[in-house]
Amino acid sequence: MLIDLIGVPLDLGAGRRGVDMGPSAIRYAGLRSQLEELGHTVIDRGNLTASIAETLPVGDLTLRYFEPIRDTLIQLASEVDQSCSQGHVPVVLGGDHSLGLGSVSGAAHNRDIGVLWIDAHGDFNIPSTSPSGNIHGMPLAALCGYGDERLIHLSGQRLANSMINPHRVALVAVRDLDPEERQLLTEAGVQVFATEYIDRYGMYETMVRAISVANQARDGFYVSFDLDVLDPAVAPGVGTPVPGGLTYREAHLAAELIAESGRMIGLDIVEVNPILDDRNCTATVAVEIALSALGKRVWHKQHPRTAL
Repeated sequence: MLIDLIGVPLDLGAGRRGVDMGPSAIRYAGLRSQLEELGHTVIDRGNLTASIAETLPVGDLTLRYFEPIRDTLIQLASEVDQSCSQGHVPVVLGGDHSLGLGSVSGAAHNRDIGVLWIDAHGDFNIPSTSPSGNIHGMPLAALCGYGDERLIHLSGQRLANSMINPHRVALVAVRDLDPEERQLLTEAGVQVFATEYIDRYGMYETMVRAISVANQARDGFYVSFDLDVLDPAVAPGVGTPVPGGLTYREAHLAAELIAESGRMIGLDIVEVNPILDDRNCTATVAVEIALSALGKRVWHKQHPRTAL
């Protein structure tokens, strides 16, 4: 596999500072070398340009830091589109989850793709429903055509033919939704596999069903993985931790099933915040999850049949 690493040191979309250092933390945890040990060819494209909050006005309080975020997302969409066009797999290192609007829309340019959005939060707010105005709570809605036109279309600079069909989006392991966000997700027709679904049916069945939703698209699916989907005991270095998250093994099983599908065309690993972390353990977990999604196994992919 040819893999492009793309760093996005963006924290303007989040409510807490620090995720701009996420790409460095993930690289420091050994992502490239371990991917190469799996036999992949890895090209590190470095980091995109992202502004820092201290140099900028907040702007519209319902779309905080929109213009500098937009500029970074436009860069990212172009990079991801180029990577996919070359037959490579882009792996985007975040950075806050607002970057998902750029990465996924870039992958969707003139392609029919589904989306697996694996996150503790829905990221389906629009400015009128968002309690904070932070854009990292809005990217999935904007990808599906909901919200402020400036954000949806990136001020007219979003790549053509890059909208996502919400019926091919699976939101996995969500456990913190705003009331109006629930209504929008229902209206849009996004398939939501919340934590109680996992409790009832288990992680294996949940992922099989979620993948089947995203896999309806002709050209595969994109995976956007927010580290806050994990329980804070496993991944403490995130800006918006929520109790009751995925266990270490549940997250790996999800990633392993994604790899087994053979349909993932790109991957985001976002919201690693080294300031809040403990000895870079969250970045280490991020690397391990990425490796599983890109083919690493404890044993062979084939599993022995259960004796009857």
